[in-house]
Amino acid sequence: MIKSNTFFIKNFKNVVFIGEHGSLKELVKINQSLNLNTKIVTSKDQSLSLKKQNLEFKIFDTLNEKFKKFIKKDFNIDETLFLSIRSRWIFKKNDIKKFFKNNLINYHPSRLPIYSGAADVSWRIMSGDRIDCQVFHLIDQNIDSGAVLMYKESILPEDYIKPFHLIDYSNKKIIELYKEFLIDLKKKKHLNLQKQNVYLSKYHPRLYTKINGWIDWNFESEKLIRFINAFETPYEGASTTLKGKRVYLKDVQIHGGEIGSHPYMSGLITRKKKDWIVVSTVDENFLIVKQVLNEKNSNIIKTIKVGDRFITSNLKIFNSKKTRPKIGPRGLTK
Repeated sequence: MIKSNTFFIKNFKNVVFIGEHGSLKELVKINQSLNLNTKIVTSKDQSLSLKKQNLEFKIFDTLNEKFKKFIKKDFNIDETLFLSIRSRWIFKKNDIKKFFKNNLINYHPSRLPIYSGAADVSWRIMSGDRIDCQVFHLIDQNIDSGAVLMYKESILPEDYIKPFHLIDYSNKKIIELYKEFLIDLKKKKHLNLQKQNVYLSKYHPRLYTKINGWIDWNFESEKLIRFINAFETPYEGASTTLKGKRVYLKDVQIHGGEIGSHPYMSGLITRKKKDWIVVSTVDENFLIVKQVLNEKNSNIIKTIKVGDRFITSNLKIFNSKKTRPKIGPRGLTK
């Protein structure tokens, strides 16, 4: 419920999770410890994660009348918190107010409003941002633009540089914030609503590895390694071509002091060991690459020779860069 620019639930008894999350089992345990009833709903394509956690859930691919009946059967809407957590659903303004009674919030694993959108992890890695943030905010008709209820910032560990690092870190941090959030609601606290500054907003659209993951060998080495890391596990890997065939680079490190390097050598394999190769960049640094995967996901590092070269065509780079953040007060709408 929203009143006088605050959020509260008068007789808080229930939580409905909408979506999926790697730490959802731990969040359910927190509900149980606070004597809160729980329901989980998700879409079919997100159900595998919940099955692996041995959680009970109901599948609804859209917010429809069957979903509403399922919730109302056991729960009083006024006594229920609805938490969207990596949900695929789009919530309409009318449903937010009339069905959810404004008790609908979203979890976002990055700072708002500068990292709104579905691909915040990869974009953050590319930008070199080391600040992690867990956010609970109200849901409105736009994307990640509702007033903030609670958030916590922290600095990522130095070696957390790939998507699976950030996802793992987020999975742990949400548990702390969620427990604190629920305890405040159980104590009947009125949580202050903090409006987002729309003029600082950046909407980061979803990235598709096959389209957006093409390596630009004109990038300086620091920018290049961040780009490659942004498409690391659990994604397929940043890609380029070798002898005319698409390959994906993983397990890449940056090192300095390559003697005799030249901008025209960028992408060139200059040295090779049994399990890794050295690749030149446009500056004095070079890359050590341990995995070069083909379309069958096989590591072909042993077939690569000194003098071979990774190349990405200008057309592929141009098309990949069509996806970019939208900035400013209109950045939250497509």
